Amino acid sequence: MLRELLRLAGAVLAGQLALVGFAVADTWMLGRGHDTLGLATLSLGQAVYMTTYLSLAGVTQALLPALGREAGAQRPQALAAGLRQGLWLAAGLAVAGCALLLWPQGLLRLAGGADAGLPLRYLRWLALGLPAALLFRVHVAFCQAVGRPMLVTLPQGWGLACKLLLNALLVAPAEFGLHGLPRLGVAGCAAATTLTQWLLLLVACVQHRRDPALRALGVLRRFDPPDPARLRGLLRLGLPIGASVLVDVSSFTCMALFIARTGTVQLAAQQIAANVGAVLYMLPLSLSIATASVVARRLGSGLRAEAARAAWIGVATAAALSAAAAVALWLLREPVARGYAGDPRVAAVAARLLALVAAYQVFDAVQACAAFALRSWHIALLPGAIYALALWGVGLAGGCVLGLGLGGFTPAALHGAAGFWAAYCAGLALAAAAIGALLWRATRGARPAPG
Repeated sequence: MLRELLRLAGAVLAGQLALVGFAVADTWMLGRGHDTLGLATLSLGQAVYMTTYLSLAGVTQALLPALGREAGAQRPQALAAGLRQGLWLAAGLAVAGCALLLWPQGLLRLAGGADAGLPLRYLRWLALGLPAALLFRVHVAFCQAVGRPMLVTLPQGWGLACKLLLNALLVAPAEFGLHGLPRLGVAGCAAATTLTQWLLLLVACVQHRRDPALRALGVLRRFDPPDPARLRGLLRLGLPIGASVLVDVSSFTCMALFIARTGTVQLAAQQIAANVGAVLYMLPLSLSIATASVVARRLGSGLRAEAARAAWIGVATAAALSAAAAVALWLLREPVARGYAGDPRVAAVAARLLALVAAYQVFDAVQACAAFALRSWHIALLPGAIYALALWGVGLAGGCVLGLGLGGFTPAALHGAAGFWAAYCAGLALAAAAIGALLWRATRGARPAPG
């Protein structure tokens, strides 16, 4: 079973790293170009966008356990019908998401006196690509549910290559020898992302027409109107998942918005730390997705004891690999910070933040993998409540006390972004303990008796 989990996780990880490479490319190009204002703008705009996109994409994650169970029970027609309803779900979510990205002024005002002009242009470009991004997430959930993640991994790799090329053309063309082209900066980052997202959706459509296994399902050959009962079932599971993601991601959003009050150097360093943290999170996230896929298919086949065993193998593996990644980041935090930032002030602050990013890796791995496994048992509401308490109550509220110096007792080392990251680490530790206990309770009756 470990081999099956690692095989799936490896394919998912490659695709996830390609996607997070979009943000890495934007951060690196702006940072190496000494564009501190652009990097700070990216931090604000990306915080709002990622909160919107990941929360809505979280709702579509209900398709992973739902379709996984259909695949495990070998019901291909129900599998195809579920995917078509997932497309309706994504379309409805895209309408709400586009409205928020086109009119985000309320969120941006939390940044205090920051100029909202550049973030507005950045977010409005990304609004054009959000429908394609959410529809592609449905295709991703389907491929992961049936155990064929390579169907999306390869296109995601091609998408990263396309994004890098477009960034070179739109963000800083002169630095790549492309003199004469206008430098669009942070707005060019958003335009490149939008064009790439529509390309990925086109590739997904071609796959459903050309791949023999997908073509046999006939997903695109038949039109199904929205099925209210099926959509309600997806929303019952998907909305708590989306709320959990919203709590998690919005903690980063609010961190960026509050840190903006402490100056552009702190905010630029925050963007680097968040970027590196997102890259490292792809490792436990990939194992979490693979675990949820295996667990859902085992449950669909009626193999509850094997499902419980798969869940705990996934959690243990994610924790062990994340511990190794944490040690590597701790040792390399200063070279990594200098590699991102041309401004030595930003690099110095970022190096201190990366030490805190390393400190929470194991906690993040345990809570993520346990939460994904619980979703296969259709348990999502209580983990969402735990996230709210741990990440908002401890992480964000504690970060405001430490990072903004509320009360006047914060040590100097924790002023600014460092205080927010220290509190976030404490919140994740609480979440890991509580959600791990939930998984223990959910699997207790399904585990085989000893002997």
